[in-house]
Amino acid sequence: MSDEEHHFESKADAGASKTYPQQAGTIRKNGYIVIKGRPCKVVEVSTSKTGKHGHAKCHFVGIDIFTAKKLEDIVPSSHNCDVPHVNRTDYQLIDIAEDGFIKDGFAEGKDLVVSVMSAMGEEQICALKDIGPKN
Repeated sequence: MSDEEHHFESKADAGASKTYPQQAGTIRKNGYIVIKGRPCKVVEVSTSKTGKHGHAKCHFVGIDIFTAKKLEDIVPSSHNCDVPHVNRTDYQLIDIAEDGFIKDGFAEGKDLVVSVMSAMGEEQICALKDIGPKN
């Protein structure tokens, strides 16, 4: 055996996929789906009945969770759709470098919690909560 030391860089996702498959017929309103390569929150689902020679189809209307754009897709209900792994993490704000949006409340001595939404390699602040004055 060799006397060399091996160092491995740790990654939080451990090479996990950014999406997972789910049958279109099982995706419901307020769930998530990938439409045109973008992670979306489903705001409307309608299912058409099977035609003479075809599949029942699901019509999805989703809002991109990062850009708020409305996207639509029609998929046979028996087929698989990509569903993004969506995480929401809360961080207590300790200090700010340069950001006018949050700086105002922070300067007033408020204790703030920032919520960050992440999906498919993107992250964005989605909420800001005031949890009272700093002690």
